[in-house]
Order: sequence, then C-alpha cells, then structure tokens
Amino acid sequence: MVSTYHDVYQGWKANPEGFWKEQASEIDWFSPFDRVFDPGQGVYGRWFTGATCNTCYNAIDRHVERGRAGQAAIIYDSPITGSKRTITYEELKEEVEALASVMQDNGIGKGDRVIIYMPMVPEAAFAMLACARLGAIHSVVFGGFAARELATRIDDATPKMIISASCGIEPNRIVAYKPLLDAAIDMAASKPESCIILQREQQGCDLVAGRDIDYAQAVGAARSAGTEVACIPVAATDPLYILYTSGTTGQPKGVVRDNGGHMVALKWSMKAIYNVEPGEVYWAASDVGWVVGHSYIVYAPLLHGCTTVLFEGKPVGTPDAGTFWRVISEHNVTTLFTAPTAFRAIKKEDPEGKLIDNYDLSGFRALFLAGERADPDTIQWAEQKLNVPVYDHWWQTETGWTIAGNPVGLGALPVKYGSPTVAMPGYDIQVLDDAGHPMKSGQLGNVVVKLPLPPGCLPTLWNADQRFRDAYLEEFRGFYKTADAGIIDEDGYLFIMARTDDIINVAGHRLSTGGMEEVIAAHKDVAECAVIGVADKMKGQMPVGFCILNAGVERPPEEIEKEIVALVREKIGPVAAFKTAIMVPRLPKTRSGKILRATMQKIADGMEWKMPATIDDPAILDEITDALKERGLGS
Repeated sequence: MVSTYHDVYQGWKANPEGFWKEQASEIDWFSPFDRVFDPGQGVYGRWFTGATCNTCYNAIDRHVERGRAGQAAIIYDSPITGSKRTITYEELKEEVEALASVMQDNGIGKGDRVIIYMPMVPEAAFAMLACARLGAIHSVVFGGFAARELATRIDDATPKMIISASCGIEPNRIVAYKPLLDAAIDMAASKPESCIILQREQQGCDLVAGRDIDYAQAVGAARSAGTEVACIPVAATDPLYILYTSGTTGQPKGVVRDNGGHMVALKWSMKAIYNVEPGEVYWAASDVGWVVGHSYIVYAPLLHGCTTVLFEGKPVGTPDAGTFWRVISEHNVTTLFTAPTAFRAIKKEDPEGKLIDNYDLSGFRALFLAGERADPDTIQWAEQKLNVPVYDHWWQTETGWTIAGNPVGLGALPVKYGSPTVAMPGYDIQVLDDAGHPMKSGQLGNVVVKLPLPPGCLPTLWNADQRFRDAYLEEFRGFYKTADAGIIDEDGYLFIMARTDDIINVAGHRLSTGGMEEVIAAHKDVAECAVIGVADKMKGQMPVGFCILNAGVERPPEEIEKEIVALVREKIGPVAAFKTAIMVPRLPKTRSGKILRATMQKIADGMEWKMPATIDDPAILDEITDALKERGLGS
C-alpha cells in the first residue's frame, strides 16, 4: 500500500480546522460545536467549543445500540491469579451503570473528582467509565503508590470519593493497598466522603465504618435491581480526567484531559496509526495508572469498537518469557503496544526467542513500542523473532497520543531504526537551539511543537494555568516544550536522542546519552543499558554506562567492558570520552518501565536524592550505589 501520509499531513497543515472537523464526525455529540477551535479560550485555545458529549456513551452505549452488544469489549487475563474473564459490551454497560448508580447514591455528580487506586482488574476500567458516565473527573493513581505520594494527589484533586481494592498482586508478593490508602487519607488535609473497596480473595481488608463501602455488595445490589443511569452531557472542554506526572519541584503536575478533543484524537489514531478495525483485538500491555493505560487499554479501543485486553501480569516471571505470546495466541491479538523495556526483559530471558515457537501467532500483525527510546537492536530482535513489522512511536503523558509515529493505517512509511518516524497531523515539530533559533537538519537541539497543540493534548494543568505556562510554554514562545532533545533528518524523520536533562557536556561537547546507549545495546552480550553523565573536574561530565547482560553470558565482565568502550570509541569517537561500563544485574525503573537515570546520576555525583515515588523496586538503587562505590564513584 502506497502511503497517503504526506497528502494527509499537508492537508491538515493547509486546513487544520477542516481536518479535525472531519475526524469529529466519528464521534456522537449530544449538541454540536460552535467552533472547531477557539483561540480565545483557555491558555492557548480550546477544541470543539460549545459542544456537549459523553465519553462513556461513545465508548459503550452506542456500540450496544448498533450491533456490538454481544461482542467482547474487555478480555481480562491474569496469569498472576490464574483468572480470565471476557466482558461483552452489553455486560460492560451493566457493570458500569451499576457502579455509577452506587456512586450517584453517594453524592457523586458532574465535576466531582474521584481518585481510583486500583490494581489491573476490570473494576478499574469500570470505575473510569462510570466516572465518565456521570461527568465526574477521575484521577487514576497507580495501585501501591506510597501513602505520602497518594496524599499529595488527594490534596491536589480534592476527591469526594476514592475507589480502591484490598490488595494488588505482584509475581512474588501481595501488596496490601488498604493500609496505604488509610494512611494517605490520614495524612491528607482533604478527606474523601466515601471509599468503595473491592475485596480481593487473595487478601481482604477491614472497612472503616461510615466511610467504606463494599464494592461487591453495593454494586451487586444495584446490578440486581437493574438500575439504569443515563450518560450525563458535559461540555467538550470539560475535564474527563486528571493524571499526575512527576514535577521538578516535587509537587506532582495534574495533566488535564478534556472530553471532546480526547475522543476525536484517539478514535482517529486507532485506524490511522495502529491500522486496527472495529471488532479486532487490540492489546496495550501497560497499566491503567499510566497514560498508555488510559488512552489504549480503556478509551481508544472502546471508542473504536474493538476488544481490548486488560492484562495483570509481567512480560517475564508470570510464569516465563513466553507469556506475551500466549496472550496474543489465545486471544487472537492483532496488534500489541508495549514498552521497549518489556522486550528487553524478554530478550534477556530468552535471547534466542525459543518460547515463541510454542504459540500460533499467525493472526498477529504489528508491534508498537513507546515509553522509552526503542534502540535498534531491540527492534531488530523483535522483527526477526516475531516476523512482524515493529514500529517505534513517541508521545507523552501530556499529549495523550502520538506526536511522531508511523501511521500504518495510512500506509506504512519506511522504518529508520532509532526514529519514531514522522510528525502526526496536528503536530508541527521543530528543533530549536537554546535561544529558540531553528537548527539545521541533523543538528541536535530542543524538540518543540508549534502551538496550538492538537485535540487530545492537555489544555492546562489542574488548577495551575500559570504553572502550565511556566513549565511548557515560556521557554520557547509560541511552542510547547517537550523537554526532549533530538534531530530531524533530511527526510523529515525525527530522532529523539534523550531528555534534555540527559544531554551531557563533555569538555564542551554536547553529547546524547541515548546515542551512546544505542551503540552499547548493539553489543551481542548486552540485554539492556543506561548511560548517565557523572561530574568530572577536568571535563565537566564523563559518561558512565550500566549494562545488563543476556542470560547465559559467562565471559569476564572486564573483557566485555573493554569491547563496549572500544565500540563507543569507534561509533561515536574519542570525543565521547567513554571509559566506564559497569555490569549490573538490573536497572532502577518506574513501574511503567522508564529507567531512573536522573536518580542514578545524583547517586553517582554524591548529591542528595529522594526515593522516586514510581520506582518498581527500591532495593535496586542500593545495588547501583554499591556498584558505583566499587569503581570509586558516588558518595
């Protein structure tokens, strides 16, 4: 198929409002918009002003009304608990209405905030959709977050209700959520009026009299009564949810997502970017606590009439590195979207990909990666072992959908390893120097997006318009600052090289840690790596690499280190001054799979650091500290 991307992109550029007006016809509106885009509203303008709509209606009710009632909407697969459940669109409507009824009876209505602090169970999606049905604003906090971090979010969002569960389940342990929730409520100045608690059979909890409601009992009663709850019309510009992302001040930033623009952008993306048809099975292997879970586990697949997989497990260890292939085979998944770190973990455990042969993947069409920069070695491994196209794409919590990608539904463009490909309609991506001047093709600089941002992107931060301006719009006037550094080549392909914080200065040379990681990852024995800049009196900063080796590698670490140093010198040059590659068993990551490079750098520089709230396993930072000390680095 010859790609129509360039025609579509130029069509958007020539007539942005006409383009988005056409895409808006895919959404059911209760009342039409007065303007496609109103530059006079909000911080930089607002999309589909004057319209009313409801996200839950578009994700569920219209499909039930138009022939999809019996089609699977959600497939829940939990290798951790051994549970599987298929929920049709009709059943999903019943579940969401029953929960919405309980919420309504407890005072939740349009504009109220509800925090959802849940594991990866269907009830988490029900809760999100029930909020949308009532016009309430949900804020999903990753289940198991520390009490103090949860408390800061409670105080910022001031929820009237919290929906939670007794526990979450990890491969080797049960995480009791209720004590964390109770402690967070005790710490918070803002107190919720009620909490709905899902009791899991693996570990129950005590309920607080007068505040806590048993999910199964209350929702079961509403379901038995056949209570119907209508979808409440909200303005297209009203918030659908708040999703907190880390702030540099320690105070989390509440990214706001609206209803109308969000639906329009996500609905368009399912076909244009992912090439998925209504009725097909789409799987985003993420968590509802992260933006990927919001956009591509819950909302986009359901808006498009797909079947979405909700997976409670890990890429390895539940029970082995073949669990992804089992899910794809068993549930007829056509398209998988996950983080590169998941594939690095699989590749480390099964470097030859032998477990793939145990499953029928004949219906599997494409793999999409995002979240961390996808190194060419990981992409090539996946291509060769799975025999499907692999596409990197780049977006952020703030944007909610793809900034740059390969729009397979418009006809796939040639893949360039290391590049998420090209700007999507809605995004005018440019690379500027620190003074705001355009960089030449191939030159490293600040990646920015010309305003206005397209539908689906954040219009502001929750109750913090000035903070939004300061954080994203002030440094490069007329542009949104992505805080990523990269280049655009002569073909218009974007290469994200690192966060701007990860550009290191070695003897006056600005170097990308991402470029060094790409070289190191190509070494045959390396499963995963991270490079940080460590303070150096002579050169300002010196790069230090941390490497995880593939399973079964038994060569001396010193020998591998010499090869890695030589490889970086060959590919990047002596200017990189790369001399240290430390072999470690694992890297510190967030629960969404992002490597905590900034924390590693603070440890290496002997600076004070705070335990990241999103860290998957705090013990790994002790391992990193010890590894640095052995090499004479760190405090």
